[in-house]
Amino acid sequence: MSVFTKMYRGETHFDFVGISKKTLWVSLGLVVVSLLLLIVRPLNLSIDFTGGVVVTVENQSDADITEVRSSLAAIGQGGARVQLTGEGFILIQTEALDAASQDELVGVAADVAGVAVNEVTIDAVGPTFGEEVTAAAIQALFVFLLIVALFITWRFEWKMAVAALVALFHDLIITSGLFAAFGFTVTPATVIALLTILGYSLYDTVVVFDKVTENVELMHDRYTYTEIVNTSLNQVLMRSINTSLTSLIPVGTLLFVGSFAFGAETLREFALALFIGIALGTYSSILVAAPQLALWKEREPEWETARKRAKRKRKGGSDALVGSDAPVQAPETAPAAPVVPTAPAKAAGATARPPRKRKKRR
Repeated sequence: MSVFTKMYRGETHFDFVGISKKTLWVSLGLVVVSLLLLIVRPLNLSIDFTGGVVVTVENQSDADITEVRSSLAAIGQGGARVQLTGEGFILIQTEALDAASQDELVGVAADVAGVAVNEVTIDAVGPTFGEEVTAAAIQALFVFLLIVALFITWRFEWKMAVAALVALFHDLIITSGLFAAFGFTVTPATVIALLTILGYSLYDTVVVFDKVTENVELMHDRYTYTEIVNTSLNQVLMRSINTSLTSLIPVGTLLFVGSFAFGAETLREFALALFIGIALGTYSSILVAAPQLALWKEREPEWETARKRAKRKRKGGSDALVGSDAPVQAPETAPAAPVVPTAPAKAAGATARPPRKRKKRR
C-alpha cells in the first residue's frame, strides 16, 4: 500500500510531536528574525497609509508597464507603483516628493506616454488610512482575538486557546517579516489578506483540536496524550493538505499569472500575502499548535499517570497505538501445565482379580 493511500485512509504513523521538537526551534528562529527585520527595516507602506503623489497621464505611445518602470528607475523612482488602466491611462503612485522631484517625475511620465508636459496630471494625496482608522482597526483586531480565545476555551480548554493564538501570531509575524525582508509594498489589499490569514489559520487549528478532543474521550485510558495527538494529526493530515491545495492553487494562479504575467500590482500584494499565510497556516496547525499542546498536557499529573500506565501495558503485551511507530509486543508465553504422573501399566498377560461379592444382610 502506497504512502498516499495510507494518508487518505488516516493509517500513517508520522511522529509529528517528535518532528516538532526540531521544527519548533526553526519556527522560533524565524519569528525572532522577522521581529528584528520589522524593527530594523519597517514595512514599506503604500501612499494609502503615508500619503504621496499620484501622476495620471494618457498612454498615447502604448508604452507597456516595463518601459514605464525602467524610465522611473532612471530617476530613482524604481519603487513607485505603476498601473495601466483599462481606459488607456498610466497611473503612477509614489511617496511625497519636493517640487523639483515632482517636475522631474512629470517630465518622465510625459516622455514615456508621448504627450506634452501640460497634459500630465499630478496630485498630492493624504493618507486614506489615518491614525484614527488604524487605531480603530487594531482595537477591533484585539477584540476579535479575545472572542476567539474565549470561544476555544469554552469549546475545548484554555491551553488549546493559547496554542491556537501562538500559531496565529506565528503566521502573522513571519508573513510580515517576509514583506519587510523583500521590501514588498503593504497596501489595503495586503491588510485584507492578513485578516483572511487569521480565519484560515484558526480554522485549520480548530479542526485538529476537535479531532484531538474526540480521540481523548476514546483513548485516554490506554495511551499518552502525545500518542493521541499523533494519531489525530495522522487522521486529519490529508484533510489539511487537501484544504491547503484547493486554496493555494487559485491563489497561486492569481499571484503568478495575474500579477507577474499581466503586471497587476494590486493583485500581487494581496495574493502574495495570502499565499504565504495559507502555507504557514497549514504548517503551524500541524507542527506548532498541536505539538505544543501535547508538550504542555504531558506535564499534567493526569497524563503523567497515563504515560506510566501505558508503559506498563506495553510491557504486558498490549497493542501499540495507531499513529505511533511502537511495535506490537507479543504476550509472554504462559508456563506449561505441570505433567501429572500416571500409574505404570500392568504387565501384559496379568489377569485382573474379580470383585468380591458382598453378602446380603438378613
